[in-house]
Amino acid sequence: MAIAKKADTTAVAWEIKDRIYYLKNDMNPLTLTIPSKHTSKHSLLYFDQDTKTQREIRYATNQDSPFIDEQKGEATVGHITFENGDLKVPKEKQNLQKLLSLYHPLRNKLYMEFDAIEIAGDELDELELQVEALNAALAIEVDQAEAILRVEIGSKVSEMSSKEIRRDLLIFARNNPSLFIELANDENVQLRNLAIRAVEANIITLSQDQRTFNWASNDKKLMTIPFDENPYSAMAAFFKTDEGVEVFKSVEKKLK
Repeated sequence: MAIAKKADTTAVAWEIKDRIYYLKNDMNPLTLTIPSKHTSKHSLLYFDQDTKTQREIRYATNQDSPFIDEQKGEATVGHITFENGDLKVPKEKQNLQKLLSLYHPLRNKLYMEFDAIEIAGDELDELELQVEALNAALAIEVDQAEAILRVEIGSKVSEMSSKEIRRDLLIFARNNPSLFIELANDENVQLRNLAIRAVEANIITLSQDQRTFNWASNDKKLMTIPFDENPYSAMAAFFKTDEGVEVFKSVEKKLK
């Protein structure tokens, strides 16, 4: 189930309706019971902005209000139990609904209220992002596509045909549009890919200790890799220096 954005339920008029609550992060244990009354172990306090005081809350099945200071007579404390990740509360149980939707300290932390409009909005945003990513993927050149896919699947991309690369790029864009767009706009991704391709084509070499890059033709050192840095990220940064630009141009020409 998609995660809805946090809704400010106090900002709109309270609606009498059946409500569904679900555990976050796709949790779906057989049963999960959350605290229904204030104890020293589980604090169920709500800060009232009007009175500027902490008010103790509890779920009493025979009381109309979730606030103890508004409950009268003997209270029958009920359990609040999620089954298979959700909890359906009918409109007749207004005390429990308000406790869960407005006052419980675990609201939006452990569980959330299902809101069809919010979820529809989230799903629409995701679909629009997928369309944007897919359109961008269709317009990308094969070299850039290879660079993006290399981040996702590694050296396997070197063995793929152009059609396989384009297919997998579209799948990647559809399944993870945010990451795809981020990678598509990151020039370092393409520069790292160029460095990897140059090593694979034996244009430049990476020493066994992964500390230096050299020209393969004459073993002349190109650069020393800073300690504890990824070699290809270091080469991407080198390509953007005054000295590295000439190396970049030479490598790019040799790869064509």
